[in-house]
Amino acid sequence: MIFNIIRSNAAFLCLFLFPLPAFAGEFMLELGQTAVLGRPSSRPRGPIILMAGGDGQLGISAGGFITRLTGNSLIRTRRQFVAAGYATLALSSEGSPSAAVAAMRRVAQPVIVVGTSRAATRMHGAVSADALVVTAGMLDHLQRNIGFAGSLPPTPIVHHRRDGCRLTLPELVPAFAAWGGPRVRVAWIDGGRDEGDPCQARGHHGFAGVEGRMVGAITSFSRSVNTRRWPTVRSDPDLKPV
Repeated sequence: MIFNIIRSNAAFLCLFLFPLPAFAGEFMLELGQTAVLGRPSSRPRGPIILMAGGDGQLGISAGGFITRLTGNSLIRTRRQFVAAGYATLALSSEGSPSAAVAAMRRVAQPVIVVGTSRAATRMHGAVSADALVVTAGMLDHLQRNIGFAGSLPPTPIVHHRRDGCRLTLPELVPAFAAWGGPRVRVAWIDGGRDEGDPCQARGHHGFAGVEGRMVGAITSFSRSVNTRRWPTVRSDPDLKPV
């Protein structure tokens, strides 16, 4: 199945109930201090580029540590992508998405770019990737910035059914799916916790309490992507065209 959304287990819940210490990433010469790379212990399944929401500035230190937006849904789960076998690049907004795609092609292929929330306003710079994955994204901005649906690579949307952020309401997803046509698929996620600002990471907008399902949706899709070609779509109860 393209999306086989995993259920959170006790170990995964413990990971987020008890924050882990920061860890350093590897710099890539082409990208300088705008991105840090985490490599799996064996040959990677492929590369994933993560783009955080908000202003996207990760505050990457000279030692390779991320000092900002560490609670962002993609940044706080980046080790899970590495554990799943993906070379995982966390890209700060000061960096170039297209340059990051080119750099990661030299690591492995196909290249998948994942952006959350306001990162969708910058993801048009990554259309050279083999696929985009948008989680809780500002889809109207992405559509406007790309302009022509034919320029859109395969783009699955991972969205929480109860996202309360006024900029990423679930009701906005069908229009984007209709515009993108067969290039767009939607995976809906439900459950979890909802606390604080509805546009921040501690609620449904940030997949709080259901991080495992979000990561599972992304990695399941990633395993089926071919280089610049949309994979065959099979029926799946968690993969719902809108």
